[in-house]
Amino acid sequence: MAALGWLTPRRRSATARSVLAGEAAAEAARKSSLEAESAAAKAAPEEPEFPVVGDERAAAFFDLDNTVMQGAAIFHFGRGLYKRKFFERRELTRFAWQQAWFRLAGVEDPEHMQDARDSALSIVKGHRVSELMSIGEEIYDEYMADRIWPGTRALAQAHLDAGQRVWLVTAAPVETATIIARRLGLTGALGTVAESVDGVYTGHLVGEPLHGPAKAEAVRALAAAEGLDLTRCAAYSDSHNDIPMLSLVGHPYAINPDAKLRKYARARDWRLRDYRTGRKAAKVGIPAAAGVGALAGGTAAAVALHRRRR
Repeated sequence: MAALGWLTPRRRSATARSVLAGEAAAEAARKSSLEAESAAAKAAPEEPEFPVVGDERAAAFFDLDNTVMQGAAIFHFGRGLYKRKFFERRELTRFAWQQAWFRLAGVEDPEHMQDARDSALSIVKGHRVSELMSIGEEIYDEYMADRIWPGTRALAQAHLDAGQRVWLVTAAPVETATIIARRLGLTGALGTVAESVDGVYTGHLVGEPLHGPAKAEAVRALAAAEGLDLTRCAAYSDSHNDIPMLSLVGHPYAINPDAKLRKYARARDWRLRDYRTGRKAAKVGIPAAAGVGALAGGTAAAVALHRRRR
């Protein structure tokens, strides 16, 4: 009994020291963790929320081909017109070759695109605008609906959910672009304007195709008409041809970028995302939901849309 009495105080003393040591260790760990979190916050401050909810002077502009949709809208439209016997098999073969090139190269070939537009103009010449709009709705369901990139669609929806307006900006015919925009629930579309007289296509364009610098001019004109602040706007594209448009806005994004755009975007710390393979660029920074001449063509497209919306 004497031995047990001698051990008990030691055990009690050891227990008290253990409790004290444990509490001290826990407090030190907590303090260290808080200091680490504070240092991390100072080293990498959180980016402001984007898109900004309720910012009525901000909007988003999306290129269409290979940014919102896999492939080129004009080629899918051509397939639909061929099915309806608007042209012969040799024309379809040319459309198919151009589409194959686009999918393999992932970039727009200026000669192919111009050839496709010339073909499309000659095909629709003499047809009523209302007829092509009705057919375009059917073609969207047949060839385009399943080719929308879900990731890009989510980006557009993030802007819409924030109360911002969203436009497509594309070299595709404005009628086709308008159908796609409406089906996706977007605000509207800027596209190449084909001339029509009394509702019938003449086979000519108003100005130039909405491509390259013309897109930037269209966005600039629309922003002025709508009272937008371009420094608060965002633009999305896959092509280096759209660098003028991307450079206009305060929030440029490279989506499925071609090699030239990827290099250009990285050099300027633009945000990148590639949905073709699931790869993500090191700097993503995207909304949480997604995760006459060039000037004449661009301005004509913007003014035409603005008048329709009024």
